[in-house]
Amino acid sequence: QFSADLNGKWNGKQLILDEKFNWSDGEVQTRQWKIKKIDEHNYIGTAEDVVGEAKGFSYGSAFKFEYYLMVPFKGKNIKIKFDDWIFKQSDKIAINRATLSKFGFKVGELTVVFEKH
Repeated sequence: QFSADLNGKWNGKQLILDEKFNWSDGEVQTRQWKIKKIDEHNYIGTAEDVVGEAKGFSYGSAFKFEYYLMVPFKGKNIKIKFDDWIFKQSDKIAINRATLSKFGFKVGELTVVFEKH
């Protein structure tokens, strides 16, 4: 289990999103996303532990984000594919449903509720 703090700044073309994850075992992870708007529905994103570029697609209240992330596992970093769907529920609530896969096989699922304070 974890708690997360997310802080973002949007200038109309690019979002700088700082993430901080506080895991129940005491581990703390941080990530800074740089997400650029390409056109009305398409985005690309980068972060230090993302392989290449993340691809984002936005339609209505749904946002899909696909990327490969280097994840620490048993003393090594392994490349995991993330397929995120983020659904805006209101101006203060969003739900993120992520499927994690390796070699095309699902290795995990994650559901996160984001609440704006």
